[in-house]
Amino acid sequence: MMLDLLFVNKMGIWGFVLILVIVLLLFGGKKIPEMMKGLGKGVKEFKDASNENKSNDTSSDEVEKK
Repeated sequence: MMLDLLFVNKMGIWGFVLILVIVLLLFGGKKIPEMMKGLGKGVKEFKDASNENKSNDTSSDEVEKK
């Protein structure tokens, strides 16, 4: 349903190639790996914070039971 709104299923392979070429032209070959590295660090920090939050929730539940 969401893919219908974004026209991803109607784009085809040439649409993805066109988007890739535009991104390469806008950011250049050297900037893209730096951006992906930053994105990876952000995702890792989000997962760590999420796991920390879950562990805090379970420890607070254990304290309330005692």
